[in-house]
Amino acid sequence: MPITMQNYALIWTDNSGKGRASTVAYDKPSAEHRKAELEAAGSTDVKVTPIRPGELPQP
Repeated sequence: MPITMQNYALIWTDNSGKGRASTVAYDKPSAEHRKAELEAAGSTDVKVTPIRPGELPQP
């Protein structure tokens, strides 16, 4: 049975109102940790979204 790894990216709005997207892929626990960091820094509308390897999200 093959092991399938799921990658995640983050999309958020920064303090200035500009849409941002992560440029790296995270595993689920790391993405949730980064989401908490962004929210603590004042970012809004932070979403963790699944991505395929090599894919980058659009803000």
